[in-house]
Amino acid sequence: MSNLPRLSRSLLSLPTAPPVRLVHLGLGNFHRAHQAWYTANASDGSGWGIAAFTGRRPDAAEALAPQDGLYTLITRSAEGDSFEVMGPIAAVHPAADHQAYLGYLRRPEVAVLTITVSEAGYVRGPDGHLDRSRDVITADIAALRENIESPVSSLPGKLVAGLLARRAADAGPISILSCDNLPENGAVTMAVVTDLAGAVDDTLLEWMEEHVDFATSMVDRITPVTTAEDRSVVARAQGYEDASPVPTEPFAEWVISGRFPAGRPAWEDAGAQLVADITPYEQRKLWLLNASHSLLAYGASIRGHATIDEAIADPQCRSWVETLWDESCRHLTLPADTLADYRAALLERFANPRVRDQLSRIAADGSVKLPVRIVPPLLADRADGQMPVGCATAIAAWILHLRGHGAPIKDPGADRARAAVDADDETTAVSGVLESLHSGLGDDSALVRVIIEQMEALTEK
Repeated sequence: MSNLPRLSRSLLSLPTAPPVRLVHLGLGNFHRAHQAWYTANASDGSGWGIAAFTGRRPDAAEALAPQDGLYTLITRSAEGDSFEVMGPIAAVHPAADHQAYLGYLRRPEVAVLTITVSEAGYVRGPDGHLDRSRDVITADIAALRENIESPVSSLPGKLVAGLLARRAADAGPISILSCDNLPENGAVTMAVVTDLAGAVDDTLLEWMEEHVDFATSMVDRITPVTTAEDRSVVARAQGYEDASPVPTEPFAEWVISGRFPAGRPAWEDAGAQLVADITPYEQRKLWLLNASHSLLAYGASIRGHATIDEAIADPQCRSWVETLWDESCRHLTLPADTLADYRAALLERFANPRVRDQLSRIAADGSVKLPVRIVPPLLADRADGQMPVGCATAIAAWILHLRGHGAPIKDPGADRARAAVDADDETTAVSGVLESLHSGLGDDSALVRVIIEQMEALTEK
């Protein structure tokens, strides 16, 4: 153990935490490098404290509570590190602290609830609505029907529980703002919440129409996992112990669309964009940055690479990425020069040798990521009579990943695809995987052949 003091407000003579007006579900590195950073840097940020709840594991709360919610943001450029102590998180709780969560939602001054739980957390079925066949949803519905204060486990369950508590307290309107990598994430959130609310107490639906704003956002900032070396770097540079610093890149982007009837921080003062239509920005990010991340997570790990910067330095991997981007850009609506600038910036970001974003982290949950990152530009190309080889390469690499090649598998939603890849006949296997990604796609025999060709190329010695 180090003899250095632990990071805290008293150590740095900082004022008390800001008053809680925001609640966040899914406390992790990305939230702390992104939404919390924008809030801290808003012109009125000192009046907008965040009460943050972890995912299933309480580790983040256990690390941050002794530090009064403070943490060090390590911004890593090619030239070196810069350090910033962040203080917008006023309270941290494990996800299991359900009564604390309900207590915050009962407060009229709490104006916004933000979410970063990853794509899988919305528990959607193939039709885009709540998957009521899942055990966690069945259990949450039963629990809330019995007692609206019963602990629940799923994101839709937690949101409905919070809204029931807010309505009972007559606490007024609130905005729910998804910050996950999902197209139209506000509409996605509204769909699963509406479905679950209707199953629990359909009288909540009319109240929601008047009091709940489901806002939408596009988020972007590469944020790797924290390592022991990150903690050591902070100790050497700052002279204190931080159990949970956050490494990130210099680039950050946030595009938001919503009404925010109860108010919000002045995020635009920190660089966020408030727009009427988020779709062009959302598609650009999903089909370029996120799609290439998935391609590299599977394809580059098969080639023995461990991080994004290693992968993009490999000419073969970069060629895959450029091909994928060419395909996606054919269907993006932003100006060509804007897309060219974005692609150039992505290459610079990916090549940053100091971010060291792990391919194994990005590879998780491909079964919910590929349908929103790879499938839309693929379908658009096929509708135009073109063969998207870059998209096919990403799917080929994912199939090999599901067979044990490259990054380790961490994808609870991939059961259908994993069953398909075990088929004796390769055509049947690929067709089954495509069908798991999008209904009817498995019938595209020309695409199936190209994917098989790419699988063979990926495994050539």
